[in-house]
Amino acid sequence: MNTNEIRAGTLGGTLCSIWASITLGDLLQTVIMAALGTLVSYAMSRLLQRGRR
Repeated sequence: MNTNEIRAGTLGGTLCSIWASITLGDLLQTVIMAALGTLVSYAMSRLLQRGRR
């Protein structure tokens, strides 16, 4: 077997095992937390810009 084939097989197996353990609830929670983090970051940067003026 080629080294690239071994790496591809290992990566494929890892991704399949991770994919099986991710639920829709986990995915939804991640999306919501990312959106919330983005909003808080934006709001804080705007607030800090106002404070500098």
